Parts: sequence; structure tokens; C-alpha cells
Amino acid sequence: MRLTQYSNFALRTLQFLALRAPEIVTVDDVARAHRISKAHLVKVAYDLSQRGYIETLRGRNGGMRLARKAEDVTVGEIIRWTEAPLELVECFNVETNTCPLQGHCHLSRGIQRALRAFLSVLDDLTIADITMNRGTLLGLLETSTEEAKAEALQHSGAQ
Repeated sequence: MRLTQYSNFALRTLQFLALRAPEIVTVDDVARAHRISKAHLVKVAYDLSQRGYIETLRGRNGGMRLARKAEDVTVGEIIRWTEAPLELVECFNVETNTCPLQGHCHLSRGIQRALRAFLSVLDDLTIADITMNRGTLLGLLETSTEEAKAEALQHSGAQ
């Protein structure tokens, strides 16, 4: 199983907002710190705001911040939303299933148990939990941001 880039970006955005709270953060800030595409993050930020996870502020000093406390948002709920539907195997979807073993297959039951265990672990992990080592994470992200700025300057100077 591999999580989508969308899930990864949603979690990185929430984590970054929690690390920088109560500051207002821009999509550019997140993109530079994580060295990921601003275009992808705009959609993620929009969807996070539509679902009530972040608050967006317009204007010259605008940006975004968490709309809920970091300790009230679990990684599990974000994964359920961003990865839905979680149909790891064909037989999880009764409408499209063509497997003749449905209801009798121990493999399917095992995978269902594994998925429940996976989500249970993530339900016990909050956005606050993934920012516990705040100083270390901010230091690493700051270094990444500085490196991204230096690369951008180098590329603009080469043109």
C-alpha cells in the first residue's frame, strides 16, 4: 500500500501549520519548505479549508492557519478522507467485485483486519503528535527553505 501524493501534501501542510502556529502561513511557505509544487498545494489548501481543517485569510497579509487544534485532528481521519475509498483489493467494493470467493476468502478478511489495524494506529496519531519535535523539524525545514531559495537564485542568474 502506498499513500497518494495528495495525502502526503495534506499531512505536510497540516504539520507545517501546526509547527508555525499561531503564525499565518502561505502556500508558498509550505512549498518552499518542503520543496514541492505550489500548484499541487493550492488544491490541497483549498480542500483542507473546505473541510474545515484550515482557515484561509485573504489580502496582503493573508495566508492560512489551522482551524482546529492540532491535537483534535488525527492522521487517520485525514487518510480516510484523502484516500477514500480505501479499497485495497477488488472484493472490498461489492458493486465492482468479480471474485467468486467473496465472503469465503480468508485473504480478504486478513487484508480487512490489516487495514483496520493500520487505521487504528493512525487514529491514535494527531497532528500535534507529528510536531512534538518542533525545534528539530523547524530547523530542518528552515535549511530546506534556504537551499530552495539559493537554487532559485542560481537558476534565475543562469537565464
